[in-house]
Amino acid sequence: MTNRILLLSFVLLFALSCKKETPMSFASETITEADMAICKNVSCPEVTVSYVEIFGDEIISEKINTKIKSYILNALYLGDEENDPQATSITEAISGFIEMYRTDKDEFPDMVGEYFAEVSVREDYVSDMLISFEMRTYLFTGGAHGYGSTIFMNINPLSGEEIPTEKLFKDKTAFTAFAEKKFREAYQIGEDEPINNTGFWFEDDVFSLPETIGFTEENVILRYNQYDIASYADGPIELEIPLQEALPYLTVK
Repeated sequence: MTNRILLLSFVLLFALSCKKETPMSFASETITEADMAICKNVSCPEVTVSYVEIFGDEIISEKINTKIKSYILNALYLGDEENDPQATSITEAISGFIEMYRTDKDEFPDMVGEYFAEVSVREDYVSDMLISFEMRTYLFTGGAHGYGSTIFMNINPLSGEEIPTEKLFKDKTAFTAFAEKKFREAYQIGEDEPINNTGFWFEDDVFSLPETIGFTEENVILRYNQYDIASYADGPIELEIPLQEALPYLTVK
C-alpha cells in the first residue's frame, strides 16, 4: 500500500514538473463612441480606445491587464485630480467622459469645439525578459489646444510586475552619459556647449533621462513629452538609440 502511494505521488510530481508554462498571447481590442448605448440616439464626442488584452498564465495576465485598464480609466477621467476614477471598466470610463462633455455643453452652450479622446496601448517589444508597452493619450476638452502624452510601461513577463526605470540599467550613470552623447549628436549640440544651448529646458543645464523610456525591436526610445524639456510648440522630443548599441548598459534584452 505504501509503495502504491509513493508511486502515485511520484507520478503526480512528475506530471506537474512536466507541465508546460501557458504561453502568453496578445489580442487587440477597440471601443469607440459608436459602441456605446448612450450614443445610439444622441450625438457624442469622438472617443477611440485601442488596447491589448493579455492571455496566458491567469495570475500574470490579470496583473498586466489590470495595469492597462488602470491607465485607460485614468486617461479618460475628467474629475478632481485628487480623487480616483469611479469607473471600474473601460466602457464606464468612456461613458463618464461623454457624460462630462454633455454636462459642460449644457453649462456652456457657446463652448467652441467638440470634446475628443484617443487612448491607445500597444506592445512594442516582447521578449522572455521584457514586455514594453507604448501608452498614448490625446484629449481635447476645450481651450486653445488639446493635451497629448506618451509613456512606456515596462513589464517583467515572469511576474507581471512593472520594472522601475532604474532597474533597466546595469549602471544608470553610465547609460545617462552614453545617452547624452547620442542626444548631442542628434540635436547638433557641441560636446563642450551647454546642453540648453539650442533652447532646451534641462534643469540646471544638465542632461537627464526622461521619466519614460521604451523599447522596440530596433531601438531604445527616450521620450520627452511636451513641456518636459521644450515648449508645447516644439512638440515632444524623442531620441532613438539603436538597441544593439544600448545592450551593454541594459539588464534586460
